[in-house]
Amino acid sequence: MDIRKIDDTISVAPQITANDVAEIARLGYKTLVANRPDQEEFGQPAMADLEAAAQEHGLSWVYMPVESGHITDDDIDQFAPMIREAGKPVLAFCRSGTRCTVLWALSAARDSSAQEIVAKARNAGYDISGLAPRMAQQAGLNK
Repeated sequence: MDIRKIDDTISVAPQITANDVAEIARLGYKTLVANRPDQEEFGQPAMADLEAAAQEHGLSWVYMPVESGHITDDDIDQFAPMIREAGKPVLAFCRSGTRCTVLWALSAARDSSAQEIVAKARNAGYDISGLAPRMAQQAGLNK
């Protein structure tokens, strides 16, 4: 399991398994967010199994599937309040962790500087500098 901390409220990870959930709970995460559609790829764990494991270990479960490479403003509109209201810290996962990072970055752009967001993502191992125009668009939504 490859958990990458973005900040004190959220970390991201590539695909997890039901066997990983006990360790995720032990590490202190309160909310598990799945940003990967069920059956996106042959052989990936079933979301129902991950949800059951999350519940068994006392984690809140959020299933918010987003198509890779096609994050819409509606996706961001759903992600932003979910992250604000979720029990912290949050662990979000998808195939590689990139989709979760992009969702976080675009939602955070409404309240934080793009420079700060890019730096946090870079520290977690994700280069999202190409999102600058879209982050600027999201920042404009709060004006």
